[in-house]
Amino acid sequence: MWLPRVSSTAVTALLLAQTFLLLFLVSRPGPSSPAGGEARVHVLVLSSWRSGSSFVGQLFNQHPDVFYLMEPAWHVWTTLSQGSAATLHMAVRDLVRSVFLCDMDVFDAYLPWRRNLSDLFQWAVSRALCSPPACSAFPRGAISSEAVCKPLCARQSFTLAREACRSYSHVVLKEVRFFNLQVLYPLLSDPALNLRIVHLVRDSRAVLRSREQTAKALARDNGIVLGTNGTWVEADPGLRVVREVCRSHVRIAEAATLKPPPFLRGRYRLVRFEDLAREPLAEIRALYAFTGLSLTPQLEAWIHNITHGSGPGARREAFKTSSRNALNVSQAWRHALPFAKIRRVQELCAGALQLLGYRPVYSEDEQRNLALDLVLPRGLNGFTWASSTASHPRN
Repeated sequence: MWLPRVSSTAVTALLLAQTFLLLFLVSRPGPSSPAGGEARVHVLVLSSWRSGSSFVGQLFNQHPDVFYLMEPAWHVWTTLSQGSAATLHMAVRDLVRSVFLCDMDVFDAYLPWRRNLSDLFQWAVSRALCSPPACSAFPRGAISSEAVCKPLCARQSFTLAREACRSYSHVVLKEVRFFNLQVLYPLLSDPALNLRIVHLVRDSRAVLRSREQTAKALARDNGIVLGTNGTWVEADPGLRVVREVCRSHVRIAEAATLKPPPFLRGRYRLVRFEDLAREPLAEIRALYAFTGLSLTPQLEAWIHNITHGSGPGARREAFKTSSRNALNVSQAWRHALPFAKIRRVQELCAGALQLLGYRPVYSEDEQRNLALDLVLPRGLNGFTWASSTASHPRN
């Protein structure tokens, strides 16, 4: 898709204006602690498109102690789509910080002055925005449904998002628009935030297969990743975006594991989607323990249901969390992609595959042979799983 060109001077001026406004907003003191007096825990699910991040986000979202938003930085990228991922990093970080502090005024820069909850990107997937005090579609501790929430809560006042956020002990955001860890250092070193990073990765061959199914929906984001000054990129035969995503995972994982700064100790955990698919309850218990949450019987039953469906899910459900067979989803690429394309991905993402523990295939026979396990056990690839095994930070 072609969009009218805007001069670089205009883009720079707009970015500066956004930055000054965001600096003003984030300079204000944060809100008080939730009921009970304990410090609020903030969790950033850090991932990339088509890596299972919506699923992991829902694992947090449906927990009764969590206020969750899915990709609030979508508003930054859609408003400033002439920018690149690198130039928008600080604006994305500042918005994330404000939302963690329940300061929803940060959206003044991106949303209409008169707004409802439904003006937020993917608002209805948030259980907290579908239950009191934001809305009454579901009791506060119940498992929510986007389809039920939408017609009942769409016209609720946007100001209720702040009230809801402040009433929870945990604020969890899922983001796919960070390409290095260093930009988050100011948040990680801020004791007021008590931030934990869940870095979700997935086999890049599976990511490619999923991206091909959703190419149109990713076109604007692709353009920003590639720095095309606003031109959308749907077709990417050179797999440039996949290469950039692989590089970003390597940068983030290495920053967290190779001489990480002291403030990162105990605040980073790397998770492979394939491990979640194979042992969902064990992996989720570990994730919850890392972030100070407990697995309830209601959540355990819900998790079993959504990971033991009848198939990989329909294409129309690509951006939804529905009942699917999680193991089938993680292996679907082995039947769907031609070997020539697999070989090319392995060349472009060799470093990421090796670092994160994925075995390459050297023939179509190996690709199709599901008895050949391509997910290496942790530790066999020389990769340390970072501060996930370190002592947890004090609140």
